[in-house]
Amino acid sequence: MRFNPLRALRPPKDLAAKVASVPYDVVNREEAAALAEGNPISFLHVCRPDIDLPAEMDPHDDRIYAKGRENLERFVAEGTLVRDETPSVYVYRLVMGGKAQTGIVGCVHIDDYEHDFIKKHEKTRRDKEDDRTRHVLEMNANAEPVFLTYKDEPALGRLIAEATQGPALYDFTAADGVQHTMWKAAAPLEFVKAFGRVPHVYVADGHHRCASAWRAGKQLREANAEHTGNEEYNWFLAVLFPASEVRILPYNRLVKDLNGQTPAQVLARLREVGRVSEADKGAPPGPGSVGIYLDQRWYLLEINEKSIDRADPIESLDVALLESRVLGPILGIGDIRSDPRIDFVGGIRGTAELEKRIKSGEMAVGFAMYPTTVEQLIAVSDAGRIMPPKSTWFEPKLRSGLLVHTLD
Repeated sequence: MRFNPLRALRPPKDLAAKVASVPYDVVNREEAAALAEGNPISFLHVCRPDIDLPAEMDPHDDRIYAKGRENLERFVAEGTLVRDETPSVYVYRLVMGGKAQTGIVGCVHIDDYEHDFIKKHEKTRRDKEDDRTRHVLEMNANAEPVFLTYKDEPALGRLIAEATQGPALYDFTAADGVQHTMWKAAAPLEFVKAFGRVPHVYVADGHHRCASAWRAGKQLREANAEHTGNEEYNWFLAVLFPASEVRILPYNRLVKDLNGQTPAQVLARLREVGRVSEADKGAPPGPGSVGIYLDQRWYLLEINEKSIDRADPIESLDVALLESRVLGPILGIGDIRSDPRIDFVGGIRGTAELEKRIKSGEMAVGFAMYPTTVEQLIAVSDAGRIMPPKSTWFEPKLRSGLLVHTLD
């Protein structure tokens, strides 16, 4: 794997907490505008510049991208973002609920993405790729990092431990209670050497940002008659975490109706899939089990383990088992990517969100999933396969704006 330091644009220490924002894709326009209200240096003004323009404007209007570039240039002109003097590698720790994960921040190569040294597990949508590719090109920067993971490597673990002994560049706790701490590594080239011995890394969160960085880099490469291969557009910004520290939360499901059946009829058909029992809570105890909220009470579905092909990295996923044995045959859900009768709830909201939306009458049945494991993610990626939609929800989320990688 190729890995490279960067001369980052980053906020002064006293501004970091105000600049740092949630990623562009975890909030809609209204939520982003509310978070940035009263804070002209929130990085949402760069990664979600639509908040600074009329709400009715088309989200792909030229003026939105131009506004993002204008805001980025303003941040630099006003000293909200300052250029590091030398190329550096950074170490970034997030602590949520007492659990820490510590990653390495630098740049990875677009060719390693193209040739699957950076492995994927998710399909991307062309419209989302187009939006983020244009954002990269208009900003002339990777404004937000992608979240990658790698199989634990002792040499990198030692380098992380050494880097975190020094004084922190940033250390603040965001409004959601997550603590963000960042250090600058004293020996960046040691990280480059250590990653050179890592054969593959894996996209955890940020497939569209990866694809967009690759597309933008290729366009800039093709437009440059004097391309040498040393240009910054050949690289894109990433935070790489050891797999043992990556936290995946469940991605739960909701269905609007029971496909013309009564709750009793649905329960009878579920008993053909596995053991069904009443439960006190929604969270399932382990793989092969699903919490079901139906008719204002919780049930636990335990799928017959002997019926699960654990050798198949896709068909053994709980989300795939639910789709093939419950959502399709019992509830008549066709393509879960497009069927309007199904919705998804990221695990950070917990099972209470399922109860809330069913009690309101909006939905008829909820499914609380056991989280996909990072080992399963790696197995799917290594097999060159694609996970079902909405298989993983990563927490905590990286903050945007702490480090920006410019392409020149």
